[in-house]
Amino acid sequence: MWRSCLRLLNGGRRLLNRPRGGLSASVGPRSNPQPPARAYVPPTERKRFYQNVSITQGEGGFEITLDHRKLKTPQAKLFTVPNEALAIAVATEWDSQQDTIKFYTMHLTTLCNTSLDNPTQRNKDQLIQAAVKFLDTDTICYRVEEPETLVELQKNEWDPIIAWAEERYGVEIGCSTSIMGPSIPTRTREVFISHLASYNMWALQGIEFVVTQLKSMVLTLGLIDLRLTVEQAVLLSRLEEEYQIQKWGNIEWAHEYELQELRARTAAGTLFVHLCSESTMVKHKLLQE
Repeated sequence: MWRSCLRLLNGGRRLLNRPRGGLSASVGPRSNPQPPARAYVPPTERKRFYQNVSITQGEGGFEITLDHRKLKTPQAKLFTVPNEALAIAVATEWDSQQDTIKFYTMHLTTLCNTSLDNPTQRNKDQLIQAAVKFLDTDTICYRVEEPETLVELQKNEWDPIIAWAEERYGVEIGCSTSIMGPSIPTRTREVFISHLASYNMWALQGIEFVVTQLKSMVLTLGLIDLRLTVEQAVLLSRLEEEYQIQKWGNIEWAHEYELQELRARTAAGTLFVHLCSESTMVKHKLLQE
C-alpha cells in the first residue's frame, strides 16, 4: 500500500526526476542553529533555497532539516512528526522539489501542518463528525433513474462496495434515487463514529482529507481497509463523469491533469492515514522501488 501510494503521489507530476540534495536520515540528536491546511493558504511556488534534506530525531519526534534550518509550520511551530516513516515521506516531498518549491504538490507536508497547527481548532469528536457527515451525501449512495446503461453501471460497480461495507461493519447503508439521498440509520452512524474513534487525531485529519477528495465515506473506508486501491476508489468516485466522458468525449489534457491530481491527493491522504497509524519504524527502503 505504501509503495503504491508513493508511486501515485509522485508519478503523475514527475516530482522525483531530478532530485538535488541527497536525502539522509541521521537518527539522533543534532544541534543545528535555529535561524502549508485549511485556514492557511501558502504561496503556490517559491524558489528552492536549500540543497540537502535530512531527518533528525528530537525529543518530540522526528524533525525535517533543510540544510541547517529546521522546518517550521505556518504558525512557526517546530515541524515534528510522530514516526520515522512519516518523516521520510515528508522529507521526500521536499527533496523532490526542483528549481521551485511547488507547495500545492506537497500534500503530506500540508496534512502535517494542519495536524500540528490545527488552524480550525477542532477536537477529535469534531473531526469524526465532519467525516461521518459525508454519509448523508455519499457519492455511491446517490443513484440515477436513467439512462439505463448508467443505472446498470452504478449498480454493478457501486453495489458490491456498499455490500462489503455493510458486512464489514455490520450496518445498513443502502442507496436511493431521491435527491434527499438514503436514510442512514442512527446505528450505522454510531458504528462508524465508534470505528473512527479508534484512530488518533493525525490519522483523522487524513481520513477527512480523503473523504473530501472522494466525496464518499464508504469509498474512503474501503480504501483504508485495503478493499480498494487508490485507482479503483478514484474511478468509482468519478463513475458518472467517466461515463459522460466516454459518451461525449473530453478535453484530454484537462481530464488527465484532473485525474492525476485527484489520484495524488487521495494517495497522499491514504498514505498519511497509514503512516500516522504505524507504531513501528519503517526502514528507508520504503522509498525504494
